[in-house]
Amino acid sequence: MAELSGKARDKLPAKDFAEPAKRAYPIEDKAHARNAKARASQAVKAGRMSKAEEGKIDKKADAVVKTKKT
Repeated sequence: MAELSGKARDKLPAKDFAEPAKRAYPIEDKAHARNAKARASQAVKAGRMSKAEEGKIDKKADAVVKTKKT
């Protein structure tokens, strides 16, 4: 997965995050979208996130995986 520096992350528009209000789970490319899905799954298993929240992240990440090129 490509490294995302702090400066680059700060420049991302809110739409490039699965949770735009929190600017959490960046999904600007396929690799980051897959990573967001994995981290959300881990958060559910650890009890830090609900299945509903995971579903929202998965839905947004899946849209990126299907539409964006590598």
